[in-house]
Amino acid sequence: MTEHPTLDPPSPFVADWAAVLAAGLPPPRRALDVAMGRGRHARALADEGFSVFGVDVRFEAVQHAAAQALAGGWRLKAWCANLTDHPLPAERFELVVVTRYLQRDLFPALRESLVPGGVILYETFTEAQRALRRGPTSPEHLLKPGELRNQFAALDIVFYEEVAAPEALARLVARRRFSRS
Repeated sequence: MTEHPTLDPPSPFVADWAAVLAAGLPPPRRALDVAMGRGRHARALADEGFSVFGVDVRFEAVQHAAAQALAGGWRLKAWCANLTDHPLPAERFELVVVTRYLQRDLFPALRESLVPGGVILYETFTEAQRALRRGPTSPEHLLKPGELRNQFAALDIVFYEEVAAPEALARLVARRRFSRS
């Protein structure tokens, strides 16, 4: 992976799985980075050959990510939106990435935004983060044990783990089935 000094490094979970999935997902390999922030995962996805889309509610974050893409010579289709007011398109992406973000009412839209055979990578904090005395503490920003797996049970779970250190995170890789039967 190429280093990008102006961006925070991507999550190793996302970077590793993006590399694996890039080889196995058929073109056009469209990836959506939800709550993309300044674009650290968008860049990693572009480096793996994905056509990258990114959305964030913070305009300055979208501006920064777009500027980084332009300066770095990679493509990013970015938009600023509140996904509660502006829903995701259905069956549009081969890969959806969500990290360090939890909006429970968005779970159905995330599942539906995947094309059949598409994959979601999700990594965010669990309630165990409170014991570490840093990071988010509000219940609305922390997953309960097993909650992420349960929310995506309609998909084929490829990988799932919950870790307690160095941060308390749940990580999920799940594939949307080709048929709904």
